[in-house]
Amino acid sequence: MSKLDKDQVLADFTAAYQQAHGKKPTIEAKGGWYSVDGGKNVRLAQLAEEAEALAGGKSADKAKPAKKADSAPKAAKKTAPAKKPAAKAKVAKSGGGLTAKEAWRQRLEQDATLSRLPRGYD
Repeated sequence: MSKLDKDQVLADFTAAYQQAHGKKPTIEAKGGWYSVDGGKNVRLAQLAEEAEALAGGKSADKAKPAKKADSAPKAAKKTAPAKKPAAKAKVAKSGGGLTAKEAWRQRLEQDATLSRLPRGYD
């Protein structure tokens, strides 16, 4: 990871923002976080990325809907794995293995100790 020069990144971002929006941004810095025009706090690396996006001809307003459009396929992917764990649970039950209660009962019967089953297993 390369070191970012704070002054250079802020100058690049200010120039790109001014070219895209026609006005100078107000950048507030607090504890390593930067707020542009009272918006969401971002890190210096994110400001550098936004400066590149603005300099590339994209405005911040146009870049945000593109990110939202990308998140829609991710949401579709999240629903598909939700079905798979249910299938795995069915396989585990039909596998003929021991349940937790049965496994504890067997282990305690094999050992000659004074241990007993956990509460609720009687």
